[in-house]
Amino acid sequence: MDKEYVVIGLGRFGGSIVRELNALDMDVMAIDKDEHRVDEYSDIATHAVVADTTDEAVMKSLGIRNFDHVIVSIGENIQASTLTTLILKELGVKKVTAKAQNDYHAKILNKIGADTVVHPERDMGRRIAHNVASATVLDYLELSDEHSIVEMKATEAMAGQTLIDLDIRAQFGINIIAIKRRKEIIVSPAPDMALEFDDILIMIGHDNDLTRYEKKIAHE
Repeated sequence: MDKEYVVIGLGRFGGSIVRELNALDMDVMAIDKDEHRVDEYSDIATHAVVADTTDEAVMKSLGIRNFDHVIVSIGENIQASTLTTLILKELGVKKVTAKAQNDYHAKILNKIGADTVVHPERDMGRRIAHNVASATVLDYLELSDEHSIVEMKATEAMAGQTLIDLDIRAQFGINIIAIKRRKEIIVSPAPDMALEFDDILIMIGHDNDLTRYEKKIAHE
């Protein structure tokens, strides 16, 4: 059976989720207190509803507990976000993903039972900072508060060297899990594989170790 989703808060973040779920042919209910925002998504979402999600009676009337996954993407109003998340969990919603405005808000959301907490502004800020600070970093994906995956271009100095020669794992505690070479993706590359200029290394590690390695590459 297809999953059914609810997105609460139709700002840029929530709105983009509604559009993507619609593109994936998923059933999605879009909810916001702002009638104009709801009207904007009336032809995109399966259902678009004007509602105050901090009112438990309203949430019950919407049958919210019957949905598989609810995404709370309320913008600046931390109190409304927190109360909405609390009501969802008390009503027995199976999975709640909530957007955090800051680290303190994230702690509260975790404490009241949010299944997943996301930091879209912070995460995007980190990605942009890494991209602009290093000519070799192509993408930066946070896996947790302390670990990330980085896509990094091989430099001219790396060309012809093997993974053993570079010794990245021993020196920095970073694992190279794949290499993109033109249209090919080489998963779990052999230690004696020689790199080519402009290979893209897909690396996973602790943020501190990845940062140390980025600094080393930047100064070479």
